[in-house]
Amino acid sequence: MRTFKRSLFVALFPFFMAFAAEANATDLPKEGSKEAVDTVKRGSLNSVVVTANKTRINRNSVPLNISMIGREEIESSGSSSVLPVLSKLVPGLFVTQKGVTGFGVSEGAAGTINIRGVGQGNKVLMLLDGQPQWAGIFGHSIPDLYTSSDVERVEVIKGPGSLLYGSNAMGGVINVITREQEKEGFNGRALLSYGSYNTGKFLINSGFKKNGLSAFLSLNHDMTDGHRENSRFSMTNGFAKVGYNLGKHFDITTDIAVAGFYNQNPGKVTTPLNESEMDIFRLSASLSLENQHKYGTGAIKGFFNQGRHEINEGYSPGSLPRTYLFNSVDHNYGLMVYENLRFFEGNMITIGFDHKNWGGEAWNKDRETSGKTYLTDKTIDETAAYLVLQHDFFDKLTINGGLRFEYNSAFGDVWIPQFGASLRPFEGNVIKALISKGYRSPTIREMFMFPPQNADLLPESMVNFEVSVGQSFLDSDLVTELNLFFIDGWNMIEQGRINGIPKNLNTGYFDNRGVELQVSYRIKPQLRTDINYSYLKTSKPILAAPEHKLYIGAIYSHDRITLNADMQYIGGMYTNTSTGSREYFTLLNARVAYRLHVLGGKTRLFVNGDNITGTAYTINEGFPMPGATILAGIDINF
Repeated sequence: MRTFKRSLFVALFPFFMAFAAEANATDLPKEGSKEAVDTVKRGSLNSVVVTANKTRINRNSVPLNISMIGREEIESSGSSSVLPVLSKLVPGLFVTQKGVTGFGVSEGAAGTINIRGVGQGNKVLMLLDGQPQWAGIFGHSIPDLYTSSDVERVEVIKGPGSLLYGSNAMGGVINVITREQEKEGFNGRALLSYGSYNTGKFLINSGFKKNGLSAFLSLNHDMTDGHRENSRFSMTNGFAKVGYNLGKHFDITTDIAVAGFYNQNPGKVTTPLNESEMDIFRLSASLSLENQHKYGTGAIKGFFNQGRHEINEGYSPGSLPRTYLFNSVDHNYGLMVYENLRFFEGNMITIGFDHKNWGGEAWNKDRETSGKTYLTDKTIDETAAYLVLQHDFFDKLTINGGLRFEYNSAFGDVWIPQFGASLRPFEGNVIKALISKGYRSPTIREMFMFPPQNADLLPESMVNFEVSVGQSFLDSDLVTELNLFFIDGWNMIEQGRINGIPKNLNTGYFDNRGVELQVSYRIKPQLRTDINYSYLKTSKPILAAPEHKLYIGAIYSHDRITLNADMQYIGGMYTNTSTGSREYFTLLNARVAYRLHVLGGKTRLFVNGDNITGTAYTINEGFPMPGATILAGIDINF
């Protein structure tokens, strides 16, 4: 356990740094400027979101608990990946990590997302512009694919999102909304950085817009030798998005993302591995036609996601190398159709239809003969329809309810209800209550692939009860939110035994409950602080679900200097549920950027410092995290 004095110093460090600098503050940005307004509204209860009802809607008007993280917050973090930023800024959300950069796949991989203790086994759904993302065979997303430079903002539903998004949204939804060019003309950005453990991060992107045509393109490359032997990681990914306005009522958008990465798994420190290597290629694309008319908005969206994986699971020192490589090809494609109808004031009806096909094949390939031993070749279809009704009463009360019916070709059908209300009794205040059901379809791996597979598995299910209160003060310069939740889950898939033979069974249950608090305060136009805390009580030990999670951060700008500092405390997090091993640690991070005169003052030099106190800690058991790491570079905007 840390001493009280050290913990207190670390907890208050961002405030000391920010207030010390604030004494000399004179400008940047000016009161009432666009920059100042944007800074205020980042934490506003009145933020506009699209994930809640698949249309632009005030966050106050929906009962769902939604956190929104904007591009300014993502870029100021200095992280090339989105998920670690969310792990800090969203109360109740935690993402596992194992090294300097890169999450990896297969054994020893990180990137597991838990929301309120629900997430192990792909129970949190990743979306890219509203379209589901997961590897067709294994059912989980690939966390390395979500790079910060491509992101405009991220919206997080804490709690079930299955009514609108179906399977895998049992614990929550993370919607990564990609960038698009908004201003007429051309602009671009280039970033180069280098630091500890031969870590380099490079990106270039550009945007263009003219006469209704817009385009955004980006290219990223991350690499590191890693802080342990045999922990090298490298990834190159490209993203392109093109949109065209077809007139008053229609917009068409298409995008494509390509990524290839190589990852080494060094194994646990107690059982190291040699030649544990992963070579991954992923491709995704989508095409959307959106409509706007007198009575509402809607869209038709087609999406496609494919991956090829080749994995050498390695061998322990002193033993023989494996004679085969694991290979897989997976897909996940589908069609989404929905319409939001507003026939009269205060009323909205959302009608939607989804169809998804996901699956693939996997085999072991002999390294000498290239012969194949097939493990699975399977596809599954899911078809769903849903209806959501929402009505406002006197601009003070909003009632929201809906029902989804989904049919799965492997296990049959399921009904998903949801009901909630949002009350706004006076200016700056909102009170929400929600009852929602979430579910997760069994994956191909669990049903058909490896022992202990079971083709008769049923979906996992849970019911979420929550109440939240939000209050803004000082013309929204100070925003506070408090959430209370209770979750009851059943039919969890766990490994049991039938006649002594291991088999996946629907035997698990759990109940989680907790509290989440978030405070955002813009002290002055150039100084902002953010605090969030979450407490989680679980009925059974759950990996990587902290009992206590505290974040304190501050960002300050003066003339040409921008300073970020933050602290994160994690307490009571299980790293091994069998032995009861738990972790307690405090991390301190800082970032300093200096704006140069060149290129209109849009070029910055920066230095990032992570874990600057060198705290020793572990998130994935057997994979100690690095100590203090430094990354420096230049960020050019033109």
